[in-house]
Order: sequence, then structure tokens, then C-alpha cells
Amino acid sequence: MAAVNVRHALDLDRVLLVVANAPWQKSAQPVTPAADRLAVVEAAVAGTAGVEASSIEIDRGGDSYTADTLEHLVEEDAGRELFLVVGADVAADLHTWRRPDVVARLATLVVVSRGGSPDVDPGPRWRVEHVRIPALDISSSDLRARAADGRPLDHLVPLPAIACIRERGLYAGTT
Repeated sequence: MAAVNVRHALDLDRVLLVVANAPWQKSAQPVTPAADRLAVVEAAVAGTAGVEASSIEIDRGGDSYTADTLEHLVEEDAGRELFLVVGADVAADLHTWRRPDVVARLATLVVVSRGGSPDVDPGPRWRVEHVRIPALDISSSDLRARAADGRPLDHLVPLPAIACIRERGLYAGTT
């Protein structure tokens, strides 16, 4: 939902949902294999105009850092204007990222806020756009827990993504 709303609000040609190969923020916890996460994202966005799953970080291998991905995208097309879409919760922690100066230089930050939550200001070095989306009381942790105990995911996750999760047996027995 965030990708579709950002694409519309900023009139973007396309939005890439980049699947991390090895997410550095989660190095201390088990993570679903990258190929499975990519398959779920591909299923979720199938048929959604202008929104694509991207394996760029998986293809590169190793730990996934946004600065590296942005540099790769600029190398592919130096004339491309890049936007990095993050939630308000993530925007508050950008100072903890690897090479945040590179991220700030290469991309306009798009901070997605839910409902009436206040806008987050990540600081003066960032070019920032704010996009508000409807407030949904849902988290990835809750969705994984629902999948693990067999509770319905209908209307919370696109049907093709639910099918992919069930076919691959993802999140079963996890919390």
C-alpha cells in the first residue's frame, strides 16, 4: 500500500521493492531466506502497475546496505533521480546506517507516515518528501505470527502473497 501511495503522490515512474540479501539490522535473529522473501514480494506486487520486486541486493550477495544499492543504481543510469522510501520509524534511525552521507547525497528521502502520526525530520542533510497513508494497525511481526498459528491473512496481505507463504511453508512455527 505504501509503494502505491508514494508512486501516486510523487508521480514516480516506478517503485522498486528491494529485497535485502542479508539485512544487517537483523543479523542477531533468524531471517527467512532471501529467495523466499523475494518470491513473496513478487507475488504481492504481481499486476501492480509501476511497482516491482527487485533482487539487486540478492544478486550482489553479502550484507545489504542501502548506500551500496543506491551507488549501483547510479552506476546503471547517472541521470536517474532516486527516492528512498522509508517508514517514519526508520527515518528516526538513519544516523545508525552504514554511510548515511552517501544515502543522503544520492536519494531524496520519502518518509511514509501512517494516519495522524507526526512528521519525522531526519535532519538538514536530507532532501525529504512526506507521504501519508491510511493508518493500519498491522506489523510484519504480527503478520508472521498470524501465519505461524494459521490465522487468516486475508485482506491484510495480497492473495498471491498468501498463497506463496502457504506453498513454501513460511513462518510456520515461528513468532
